[in-house]
Amino acid sequence: MATIKVHGSPFSVPTMRVIATLYEKQIEFEFVDINLRNGDHKKEPFISLNPFGQIPAFEDGGLKLFESRAITQYIDDEYGDKGTKLTISDSKKKAIMRLWLEVESQHYDQVSTKLVWELGLKPLFGIPLDTKIVEENEAKLDSILNVYEKRLSESKYLGGESFTLVDLHHLPSLHYLMKSQIKKLFESRPYVSAWVADITARPAWSKVTAMIPN
Repeated sequence: MATIKVHGSPFSVPTMRVIATLYEKQIEFEFVDINLRNGDHKKEPFISLNPFGQIPAFEDGGLKLFESRAITQYIDDEYGDKGTKLTISDSKKKAIMRLWLEVESQHYDQVSTKLVWELGLKPLFGIPLDTKIVEENEAKLDSILNVYEKRLSESKYLGGESFTLVDLHHLPSLHYLMKSQIKKLFESRPYVSAWVADITARPAWSKVTAMIPN
């Protein structure tokens, strides 16, 4: 029986981020589906795993973690000899990778999260979208992707010349945004478009999307 458990939802961007890392590292795990419609993430026993009542939560034996980016970094550190190496060893190159990890969390994610909710998740829950929020954040993403296009014209991946956690952290939002009107922002930039095609074609990512109910 797998000692690792991921408590979350297959529709959840942060949950998908953690699962993608486990598949890249070729690590067996048990998935515990948390029913968000019933509010199970706000109740026991889940609330004991994450006191903020947000998915996912993660267990590795006696270790309990929450916050998806902390979990993905732990997985790559703890299981560094398995599967895909998702970080960089050289200190200067690692500094650049960490910079782009911050860009993803502090710039890209702030915008993409709102767009995924409006264009990807609200329709699943039958909630009307807010066109003003979409327009505002589409404009912000357009500016961010200008920065990405320049970076990717100089480097194969955002974090460097190899696929790392930086790229992986983008995959869940791309799953939703590339099915929406927003995809034109990615497809209109040749380097960004090639990067998206590359990372979304990874076998580990296909396993993540296969978990999402139709």
